[in-house]
Amino acid sequence: MPTFVCSLGWTEQGIKTVKDVPKRAKAARKLAEKLSIDIKQVYMTNGEDDLLVILEAANGDNVAKFALALSSQGNVRTRTVRAWSEEEMTKLISELP
Repeated sequence: MPTFVCSLGWTEQGIKTVKDVPKRAKAARKLAEKLSIDIKQVYMTNGEDDLLVILEAANGDNVAKFALALSSQGNVRTRTVRAWSEEEMTKLISELP
């Protein structure tokens, strides 16, 4: 199943209510489940991003819906990219013309 990496940064609103993050994370997991997205791992990070979420989903459109829904609540800004494992990368490269 395709893997996606979602980087999240707290907005001013989001950091002011940081104690609500566990509750928001639970709601995000419910939304992901509804969209047939499997949240594999969630990391709090330092640096430019505050959170890193590893997702698997058959439908990239659903991942976009998920990210838009999270961002629309005003607590985070998201950046999402498709990720390929080393094995998938090797296969892609081997199939180059």
